[in-house]
Amino acid sequence: MPPAAAVPPRDAPDPSVTAPGTPGDGATRWLDPREQGVWRSYLEGTQRLWDHLGAVHEAAAEVSLQEYEVLVRLSEADDGGLRMSQLAYVLVHSRSRLTHTVGRMEIRGLVERRASPDDGRGVLCVITDEGRAALERTAPLHVTGVREVLVDVLRPDELDALGAALEKVAARLRG
Repeated sequence: MPPAAAVPPRDAPDPSVTAPGTPGDGATRWLDPREQGVWRSYLEGTQRLWDHLGAVHEAAAEVSLQEYEVLVRLSEADDGGLRMSQLAYVLVHSRSRLTHTVGRMEIRGLVERRASPDDGRGVLCVITDEGRAALERTAPLHVTGVREVLVDVLRPDELDALGAALEKVAARLRG
């Protein structure tokens, strides 16, 4: 179900009339049927994609989808480590959620936390050799899932358009 703001209520005022006390230009710009269709397709498509990949990881991988994404980001970082705050930012996770995930991964030997060499306040999350090995074992399964439900479903021009569009959205929200 879409957010309430996506569809005007049945008794919504005429959108061309300025409503007092509302932000912006004073009028809510309701989504037209085309925009509403795109929005709902986006919501359903992204949720089903994440559900599918999560199920793939749950059924056959040794790391969850969230853990996999942590390992990927760390493996791409210089020296295999990122500050916890930076890792939370690039993964778009709350710090508390990331702390719990990293804690579970640390117990299993996939990552370790270390004091930042730059200052005593920062904490680095660093991928271990076992974490790299788990990533290497899981990557083929993950990539096959992504190809199956996204990359191979779209034409190259559609894939490029999707990437460009979502990068615009991400850039707007990065702040």
